[in-house]
Amino acid sequence: MTDAPEIAQKAPFPVEVEEGKSYFWCACGRSKNQPFCDGSHKGTSFSPVKYTAEASKKVFFCGCKHSANAPLCDGTHKTL
Repeated sequence: MTDAPEIAQKAPFPVEVEEGKSYFWCACGRSKNQPFCDGSHKGTSFSPVKYTAEASKKVFFCGCKHSANAPLCDGTHKTL
């Protein structure tokens, strides 16, 4: 059986990231701390995706968990 990610929301999560800081994006959609991992993936085939900010700015983390550009939004949520 292949696990499918749960859709946390059909929109990106805008987040102000800090240059040099690492963030762990939730890939399974189960985290209560969206868009970040809280360990809810345990027991699934999912692992969080590490994102290290290259600059302090606003980025848009994928909320639907289906982006081909994970952990960032690529607009896939518009087709779900």
